Amino acid sequence: MEQSEVQALADKLDKLIEHCQKLEQSNAALRQLQDDWNRERAQLMQKNDLAKNKIEAMIGRLRALEHH
Repeated sequence: MEQSEVQALADKLDKLIEHCQKLEQSNAALRQLQDDWNRERAQLMQKNDLAKNKIEAMIGRLRALEHH
């Protein structure tokens, strides 16, 4: 194998390594975003459950008032 071929392969390998590093960084950023969205979703579900419980309690109180 000639020196120029070896150098060309080395350059390609360097570019591949750089591309892999960029993909790893992008993947890490996407995972962080996913974690953030999952946390926000959990908070919203908790707030939704709280609101649902309050509404159900109000409906129960209104029904109780109707019967009295």
